[in-house]
Amino acid sequence: MTHIDELAGIGTATWLDDLSRDRIDSGNLEELLTTKSIVGVTTNPAIFAAAMTSGTAYDEQIEVLRSEGADADTAVYAMAVDDVRRACDIFRDTFERTGGVDGRVSIEVDPRISDDAEATLVQARELWKRVDRPNLLIKIPATLGSLPAITRALSEGISVNVTLIFSCDRYSRVIDAYKEGIRAAAEKGLDVAGIQSVASFFVSRLDVEVDRRLEEIGTEAALALRGKAGVANTRLAYDLFRTSFADNGELPEGATVQRPLWASTGVKNPDYPATLYVTEIAGPQTVNTMPEPTIDAVLAEGGLHGDTLTDRAGEAREVLAAVEAVGVDLDDVFAVLEREGVEKFEKSWNELLDSMRQRL
Repeated sequence: MTHIDELAGIGTATWLDDLSRDRIDSGNLEELLTTKSIVGVTTNPAIFAAAMTSGTAYDEQIEVLRSEGADADTAVYAMAVDDVRRACDIFRDTFERTGGVDGRVSIEVDPRISDDAEATLVQARELWKRVDRPNLLIKIPATLGSLPAITRALSEGISVNVTLIFSCDRYSRVIDAYKEGIRAAAEKGLDVAGIQSVASFFVSRLDVEVDRRLEEIGTEAALALRGKAGVANTRLAYDLFRTSFADNGELPEGATVQRPLWASTGVKNPDYPATLYVTEIAGPQTVNTMPEPTIDAVLAEGGLHGDTLTDRAGEAREVLAAVEAVGVDLDDVFAVLEREGVEKFEKSWNELLDSMRQRL
């Protein structure tokens, strides 16, 4: 038993927030599964940018793609699809052992089309077909422009990881999109038991932005609230999840709930405990996708103290009300974080494409 196993006993599955060909080729990814109890993998444009612009693991495939006349977009997705397909195979036993709940690997649509539902849906279909693994999740951002694509993808039997969620208001829209999509799939006669979805709610980025504003305000009351908004917001999101899916949320027979996934759980402020966004947001039917340093911190330190999500909404509301009372506009914070989240992924993707053009 490790502390990650203990976390699973509370109800939180641990996924790795990273993927590279070096991890796969070296056996590291499989080792994480077998020795550290990791049961899934998430990726994003920044992760692939870091993987593909360093080392030599992709050199051979790049040379083949160059000889075939591939452009940068084609090359990047060819390599990403290969990595994700292999990761899916590594986690296939976990997928089958958990009845399809875990053992999942995510790949994200192009962040540059996050406001274009039709283009997002077209790429979601293409990636689903190309990877061709039942334990795949297609990551689609929870922007207003992409919400219809989430519903339509699910209605076609595509499992979806909805990403870049910051506010409970937007999370409510995501839940509605999931329910609408899974009901449409059932009406088409699809096997809804095989359609999975998670909703990726970002945690540490909220504290970074809120703490910055609290420090600008500078009062004793404001400074005392640093490092509290992220956990409080997550606890409210969990309360919304429980309410929305009570009695299975009127889902069609055989359908599963859309689990909340806590993302951005590596601490950004070194003054905070390395396991802050693990120990304080552990609870039933959740996923925490962590960078490896956070996984190692949990394994080394533990510090778990049971379910820290259930029935914590009241105090969470008090924390966020106090944050607003000292002068932080949380609606503006959420809007800024969503915009910056998309922009950061676009920047990483464009830098990766520029690098790939030069290498090709």
